[in-house]
Amino acid sequence: MQSNLCPSTSTHSCFSWNPDKPPHHHPTPIISIHNKLKSSINSPTVSNSSNFEEQRLNKPTYYPTCFSWIPDKTHLPKPKINIPNSLNVYNSLKTSLTFEEEKLNTQEATPTVPIYLPVLVRNSDSHFRYVWDGKDLKLVSIDENTFSLSDFCYNFEDTVQKLVNICVSAIRNFFLPREVSHNYLEYVKWRFVHRVSSSTLQVLATQAMLRAIGIGNSRSLPSAAALNWVLKDGLGRLSRCIYTASLASSFDTNLKTVRFWTSVLFSLSIGVELLTPVFPQYFLMLASIANIAKQISLACYLATSTAVHRSFAIADNLGEVSAKEQIQTVCFDNLGLMLAAAMNILFANNPSLQTGLPFVMYPIFSVLDLFGIYQGLKHVHLQTLTKDRLDIIISTWIQLGFVPSPEEVSKQEGIGLFWSRGREPWSIRIGWLNPRHRTAKLSLNNEDFYFLSLESLTSEPERNQEYAILLCLREGAGTTDVIRGLLHASYVRKGIEACGSSSAVLKQWFNLVGDGKRLTEQNLSLLYEQVLSLGWACKNILLSTQEQSHRYSFRTD
Repeated sequence: MQSNLCPSTSTHSCFSWNPDKPPHHHPTPIISIHNKLKSSINSPTVSNSSNFEEQRLNKPTYYPTCFSWIPDKTHLPKPKINIPNSLNVYNSLKTSLTFEEEKLNTQEATPTVPIYLPVLVRNSDSHFRYVWDGKDLKLVSIDENTFSLSDFCYNFEDTVQKLVNICVSAIRNFFLPREVSHNYLEYVKWRFVHRVSSSTLQVLATQAMLRAIGIGNSRSLPSAAALNWVLKDGLGRLSRCIYTASLASSFDTNLKTVRFWTSVLFSLSIGVELLTPVFPQYFLMLASIANIAKQISLACYLATSTAVHRSFAIADNLGEVSAKEQIQTVCFDNLGLMLAAAMNILFANNPSLQTGLPFVMYPIFSVLDLFGIYQGLKHVHLQTLTKDRLDIIISTWIQLGFVPSPEEVSKQEGIGLFWSRGREPWSIRIGWLNPRHRTAKLSLNNEDFYFLSLESLTSEPERNQEYAILLCLREGAGTTDVIRGLLHASYVRKGIEACGSSSAVLKQWFNLVGDGKRLTEQNLSLLYEQVLSLGWACKNILLSTQEQSHRYSFRTD
């Protein structure tokens, strides 16, 4: 660095040094200052270093100052400045020289290469990385969707694509939870079909009911219409209470079946409501029947929603999944409402077509509604264990040697009928001995918390008789006892299939029970470990009211 205190041509000499080098490379200058410079420095007109610099630059020829330096050692450029004690602006001069030195060093400094730290931060769907630029620690986005306004000028197509991706991501975060199972999106797609169709049908049905009670007709009686409306709501809520109390346990054990068939009932109720304009004299009866069916369907929907949401909440974010479900319901229902309003506006100038519109659209939207519900339930994979799911798991494990996942069991479980279950030959039923049914064989001891028995399904002669396996649970039987009993019954069923005829089964029954007991004790722990490893909830086995209530016990008297 060079510093010229007197830059004019009258200056006889100047000095230079480089403070960045080590001290032993600097010469030791001896600087002599002219007497006139001393007097000018001590003058009261110069109050600070800025005035001093200004005078020095404006009047360079007034002070023919001579600067000279004599190095003490040739290779030790260590500056030594001898300034009289009377110089009062020494500190100001030093500050000025230091500022000029720092300014020059800043200009000559080379730019620092940013250092990317191996730390990533995720915020919703955006990803950031810490970067050290030499002075500060910054958080920089590394997503491809980030853009600036200047990008439109250079790459318009890519920028538009990024903008679309950002909008899609924002919509997804608004409608969908952040952490759910992979089958949740398919469930939402079919739920969209269901809710839009159902909402459209409800609008058309409400419009038909209002027409039936004479809304808009000057001859109608408002008080009678209001009374009919209140009565049908009251009867519907009463029926809802009765239905919920009678089928409480079925909401856990047969969730999909109950939900689908109550949806069918809901669709039929809308059809009944559409008939009210045709038979206005039977408005109260038709509206009450329809509202009873609606209330039953609503009760089932509310009772099963929690279990459905829990199957998707893989991070125990049940509240978030429920909240997003409400947002979806509102948006989908509003779309159905807009669709129904658009159809009414389209046929507003033709009253006859507008009157027949609900009857034309009802079968179309009913099919879409039920199809959407059916497909949506197929993507609900429940992790809770019931008797039917445990039967599928154990049968697959015995025959194929592996435990199926909840998704695989959901495909086999399907949506069946209440009255068709447990009536197949050699099916396993949990219950109690019915005296009306002829029980062929019975094995009972006081060590186990269950026993197995053959149960006849028909009243045919013994040669043509069809049997089922009955599993009776003892008082105090726990989850492990239920699994052990079902595994034992499955091994017995496998042995029965090898016997062939029913008469052979009757002869070898006790041998089949003994062999099944031995295999059960050998393989129970292995089965239990594999079931737990696949995410099944083994803490409790969900049983129906009948399966829970019928237990046996021993008496000592």
